Amino acid sequence: MEGLKKGTTIQSLQVGMGIVDLIAKQGRPLKFTDIHDLTKVTKSNLYKYLNTFTQLGILYRYKDSGEYVLGSRLIEYGMSAVDQENVIERITPYLQEINVKCSSTVLFSSWTHNGPMVVKEINTNRGFNIGAQKGTLLPIHSSTGKLFRAFMDEQLIREWKEKEFKQLPPERVSELEEERRFIQERKIAFAREPLVSSVSSVSFPVFNFKEKLLGAVTIVGFSELIPQNEEDEVSHYLIQISKEISIGFGYRAIAD
Repeated sequence: MEGLKKGTTIQSLQVGMGIVDLIAKQGRPLKFTDIHDLTKVTKSNLYKYLNTFTQLGILYRYKDSGEYVLGSRLIEYGMSAVDQENVIERITPYLQEINVKCSSTVLFSSWTHNGPMVVKEINTNRGFNIGAQKGTLLPIHSSTGKLFRAFMDEQLIREWKEKEFKQLPPERVSELEEERRFIQERKIAFAREPLVSSVSSVSFPVFNFKEKLLGAVTIVGFSELIPQNEEDEVSHYLIQISKEISIGFGYRAIAD
């Protein structure tokens, strides 16, 4: 490393972080053989690096395919995976506006291999139990979960989806699959009382310039205050502000 004297750095750590960096830059799950071909690290050492990073949560290994992706620990480190694009900082004014407009709690969630996780909460009514706060993992039948099911890469959410579907009756799974097409078209999702009785939610996506999902904004409140379909005036407002936020990250929204 340029500018550093020999003997003042840990070479094995540099090699290990180089492996993590390589996996991140590939932007897709990689098998052991893929990583070996790209890094040229000996197989015995590569096994040790990958096993260590997996145990630490830096990497995650899919059980069925054996492929590696970045782990959720990277998000837990100060939500650095989200802050790379200053997402939270840039959307907070919008979250505050929505909180006032809708008189309800507003959440922003990001993806982890265990499912969507709440990473920001705007809640002026602290005595109100919405069933979710920062660090909460949201289920697939919540409005947030529905959005990630609709817009995340199928390979990345495969294990989460299968685990979630096992906990639901077949008819509910079928309903969610049908609803997915609506969400992809309208870019808004609704859920009536998915976590707490009398509490419902509505969510919209935030995209970047690559048309990739950065996260989901969710409005949670008493069911009578939360819209249940796209025809509601509040829904129109949320769809418009969704476009405005995403355009700020370079997303090119297609005109209705």
